[in-house]
Amino acid sequence: MSRIAKLPVKLPQGVNATLAADSVTVKGAKGSLTLRLARGITIAQQEQQLQVGVAGGQDSSARVATAGATRAHLANMVAGVTRGYERKLELVGVGYRAAMQGKNLNLTLGYSHPVSYAVPDGITMETPSQTEIVIKGIDRQQVGQVAAEIRGYRPPEPYKGKGVRHAGEKIVMKEGKKK
Repeated sequence: MSRIAKLPVKLPQGVNATLAADSVTVKGAKGSLTLRLARGITIAQQEQQLQVGVAGGQDSSARVATAGATRAHLANMVAGVTRGYERKLELVGVGYRAAMQGKNLNLTLGYSHPVSYAVPDGITMETPSQTEIVIKGIDRQQVGQVAAEIRGYRPPEPYKGKGVRHAGEKIVMKEGKKK
């Protein structure tokens, strides 16, 4: 058993876990999330803790790794339904803008056409200024995936640093061509 999988996941006050044969549902103040369990992984609940185990006692390296990943996913789910997750993106470049219009994020990124991104269910977006995007949600994986998709429309380029970047991301700048 991996070291990560041996650690119990503590359920804070107001968070409930429902165990089924092949899934775990965690409900909290911000919503509920469901995780499907891989074959050979078991979850046991003792009071306000969840314990991940390997079924059958066979500790193959694949099952041990899956048990550690399952424990990490459960901890992320508990944090998501209590606090939620947030990612911030910055738009760097002359004329680069973002604006929310209903359930769509409209981006002007220096192309000849505007880019429209449909916000998926479970995600909320805000644009505090024209060059900032705040992505919020309870599912860590989904929040990161949405941020990566938006960044993928115009990744930062290494010569001037223009593009969509994560807040605080350092771009290694290249020196331009010399005469």
